[in-house]
Amino acid sequence: MIVFTIILCDLYYLYNHLLGEDTVEKLVVKGGNKLKGEVTISGAKNAAVALIPACLLINGTCRLENLPNIKDVNLYLKILKNLGARIDYINENTVDIDCSGVESHKPDETMTMKMRGSTYLLGALLGRCRKCVIPPPGGCDFGTRPIDQHIKGFEALGATVKTEYGMIEATADELKGANVYFDVTSVGATINVILAAVLAKGISVIENAAKEPHIVDLANFLNAMGAKIRGAGTDTIKITGVSSLHGGFYSIIPDQIEAGTFMIAAAATRGDVLINNIIPRHLEPISAKLIEAGAVVEEFDDSIRVYVPEGTTFKHINFIALPYPGYPTDMQPQLVTFLSTVDGTSSAREGVWDDRFRYVGELIRMGANIRVEGKLAIINGVSRLMGAQVRATDLRGGAALIIAGLMADGTTFISDIYHIDRGYENFEQKFINLGGDIRRITVVEGH
Repeated sequence: MIVFTIILCDLYYLYNHLLGEDTVEKLVVKGGNKLKGEVTISGAKNAAVALIPACLLINGTCRLENLPNIKDVNLYLKILKNLGARIDYINENTVDIDCSGVESHKPDETMTMKMRGSTYLLGALLGRCRKCVIPPPGGCDFGTRPIDQHIKGFEALGATVKTEYGMIEATADELKGANVYFDVTSVGATINVILAAVLAKGISVIENAAKEPHIVDLANFLNAMGAKIRGAGTDTIKITGVSSLHGGFYSIIPDQIEAGTFMIAAAATRGDVLINNIIPRHLEPISAKLIEAGAVVEEFDDSIRVYVPEGTTFKHINFIALPYPGYPTDMQPQLVTFLSTVDGTSSAREGVWDDRFRYVGELIRMGANIRVEGKLAIINGVSRLMGAQVRATDLRGGAALIIAGLMADGTTFISDIYHIDRGYENFEQKFINLGGDIRRITVVEGH
């Protein structure tokens, strides 16, 4: 039946395409299969969108390897090319970036407004040109996302930041090292101040810094190019400014969130999956919650196995999404989805974003019993989910809906999948390789 439906959709698309109708892509997910086999994790999206703008600070060519081939990365490379950088693709996961020809401090507005990570252009262009003008960034909408801590850091280094006519403008005659204390831990502000401080005169100290793995990766990348950064991964980061950075080679770390998504998908479908190209230490908070719920997790040097023995009864659990090394906020929707069919009452508290439970309404359409009270979700486990027409409200919520579709009885149609394409490489193919029944179709918009 699903094959017949897909053929009809494809014919309908062809007919209406000839008539000039707008079309959209959807994912069709049929539940019931246990995921089994091996999957290899791509490079980290969150690291990639920090390292690419960091190339603006470098004299010479940077070769980035293990770069995920995803929409956010490709968009960022287009932004740099539009600024005057030379971008050479060695293969789909390796790119040479030479920013020696960049003179503009004004990135393309239409492109920067599509992604949250474009804020890093502020720190990078401030460091390179002593000036940057960009619109407020886009990306997933989780409520208020202020950049006050970013501005506080820039101003401490000697920059002036103002917002006029819907644009953010940062300028500095000179950047000088300074002490920066963040009132709240902010991944974006930590990255931005690192970028601005690397070529500043003197020593900068960031206190209450974020400790996420991609911040450590950014520091390691910049150090490989001649920077002097110590303490990344701790509360305090010390940056001794240097006069210039040189080119070189660097391989991006594996994606902690992609790995965690497959870990939860394996448990949710009661499967058995070996996940390769990972750093087990980065996955410890996820492993701990899966083990608490009743799954089996085995760690190896650069891989991790998640499986569910026959007869296992999952246990309801509670968790809080917190900055690293706490349970990742980017893994909150996936774990809530898994818990939606676990007997008893579980709870999930969001400790990072104001409005990250918008995907819950889509799970409810599939039969989940979840009540949201502010930053708290109360999950009363149901016996099963049912396939339905749903839409991805954001990147990680979209990934959670794929897991929900794999868990559910019947067929799930997921729209607005451009969110998912922003952050996962070959996502549906990886699920197919594990035995998941999932296909991408093109349909006329509104159908």
